[in-house]
Amino acid sequence: MSASYYFVSDVHLGLKVGDSRERELAFVSFLKSLPKETKALYLLGDIFDFWFEYRDVVPKGYVRTLGELARLCDEGVEVYFFKGNHDCWTFGYLEEELGVKVLDQPYITEIDGKIFCLGHGDGLWGEDKVYKIMRSIFRSRICIFLFSLLHSRIAFMFGSGWSRKRRLKYGSSYNFRGEEEPLYKFANEFGKDKKIDYYIFGHIHSPAKIDIPSGGTMYVLGDWMKDRDYLNFSGRTISGGSLKKME
Repeated sequence: MSASYYFVSDVHLGLKVGDSRERELAFVSFLKSLPKETKALYLLGDIFDFWFEYRDVVPKGYVRTLGELARLCDEGVEVYFFKGNHDCWTFGYLEEELGVKVLDQPYITEIDGKIFCLGHGDGLWGEDKVYKIMRSIFRSRICIFLFSLLHSRIAFMFGSGWSRKRRLKYGSSYNFRGEEEPLYKFANEFGKDKKIDYYIFGHIHSPAKIDIPSGGTMYVLGDWMKDRDYLNFSGRTISGGSLKKME
């Protein structure tokens, strides 16, 4: 039987929008359901709605999720974690305690003879200036150090509250823009110098599949507040679908 590779993005564990507990239980159920042929699991960012590690403190909760990820690693599944714009502040805990491998985007890898370009998808191409400034501030070593000086209760309250406020403000109104989508433009330009068979991203919370003129096909995963999306690569083909549709 062919090895299986799974891709998931934007679960936003901990986001107090909708039924956050049910969302985590659904994600844990998904992790438990991965078949024994699973070779690797790629977590493409924003798995946690807010994640910030202190030297001796990590966010409360997610015990079932972390336990399942540790189990998969212990059983030989390669689990890869991409930093999203909500959970980019991981500084060793996931690697040391769970065995997860943290990767930066865009990440190029060969899987069963096919070339993949993977990442969360934020900041790769044409983001607006305000977002670029915010992204550079959030990832600045100086700003991370200053934020770490806050008491963890204050830091987590601020981070989680800010995220929830933005989600309630913007909701799920964004729709994939086809050839005008920044991720599409990135893939088309990126593929001019490299042979890519598949691009897989998340971030924009609007699932899509589109062929790229310079070569390959791009998939954008939906989020787990509404779509419960994932992709599976097995037997040199990609398949997948919403857990909601499968129930």
